[in-house]
Amino acid sequence: MENKDSFAPWAVAVFLLAVLAVQSGAVFAKKLFELIGAEGATSMRLGFAAIILLVVFRPWRIDFKKGNVRNFIIYGLALGAMNFFFYKALKEIPIGIAVGLEFTGPLSVALFYSRRPIDFIWIALVILGLILLLPIGDEVNNVNFKGVLFALVAGFWWAIYIIFGRKVGKDYGLPIVSAGMIVGAILFAPIGIITEGANLFTPTILMYGLIVALLSSAIPFALELIAMTHIPSKTYGMLSSAEPAVGALFGIIFLGEHLFVIQWSGLAAIIIASIGATLTARGR
Repeated sequence: MENKDSFAPWAVAVFLLAVLAVQSGAVFAKKLFELIGAEGATSMRLGFAAIILLVVFRPWRIDFKKGNVRNFIIYGLALGAMNFFFYKALKEIPIGIAVGLEFTGPLSVALFYSRRPIDFIWIALVILGLILLLPIGDEVNNVNFKGVLFALVAGFWWAIYIIFGRKVGKDYGLPIVSAGMIVGAILFAPIGIITEGANLFTPTILMYGLIVALLSSAIPFALELIAMTHIPSKTYGMLSSAEPAVGALFGIIFLGEHLFVIQWSGLAAIIIASIGATLTARGR
């Protein structure tokens, strides 16, 4: 296996495929909203992802005595919550806007641990991006405050997921993601089951739900694991920064979610902040 700081050009393509898979999953999810709502789609994604990861990682072999179980519960809660609130945001606002706003979560984690003057430039760009993405003015009629709030809450839980994911990853290893997905499914899947009932279990819904879970969770997770071992951390961070733009393009192409110039400017500010924070980050 190559050292994680080595560079393999093919790994970039693999990572970009993961990004394309995630955004394709978001498109399918928005189509699924028309049939079972955001809550039902969340149940499908978490439920199928939990089953897939259960088979792959066999979490029953985990020795929970080795680590902090409280951290694991928070990790599972965060995993479920960030999926639930992101889908609630997707129902209200365009994909690109939702991804851009949610992206402030992991970016905030990176900036929180920085104390150098240059980092205030990235913080200022994030704030500028948020202001430009807010639904202020009559011309921005494709965004509402409820969707913005849901996306920011999803970003908050994404940040919690990163923080506690590091903790439980060190304690339990990679299979803990499967156990965390099961916790997330247990906590949030019942919401969709209660609201949609037997409608979730029709053949068509189950097929779409499986596609969403594969594209949004299983496939990108596997591709990212492959890519992460062959590209430097900074390259990984820069490539991740492209997700809001890819989401916006997918929204335009597949859903007709055209954005205003001011919204593209907001996304650009957040992307530049992410790239800047990645390039100037110190190893920790």
